Amino acid sequence: MSATTKITRDDLEAKLREIVGEVDERVEEARPSIIAGAVVVLAVVGLLAYLLGRRSGRVRSAVVEIRRV
Repeated sequence: MSATTKITRDDLEAKLREIVGEVDERVEEARPSIIAGAVVVLAVVGLLAYLLGRRSGRVRSAVVEIRRV
């Protein structure tokens, strides 16, 4: 293009659709692995929170013994 050629709205729309189309294809291809990774991370975080909660519950709970005289 030379410096005197005007860029029209159609030119901009066509280029934008071309760029966005490429990104959409990559996202669609990567979506299953992204979802699987997110599920694994959530499972690990949940398990870690459960185990840490159990541990802190054991440390903080007191054993109260009641005896009748």
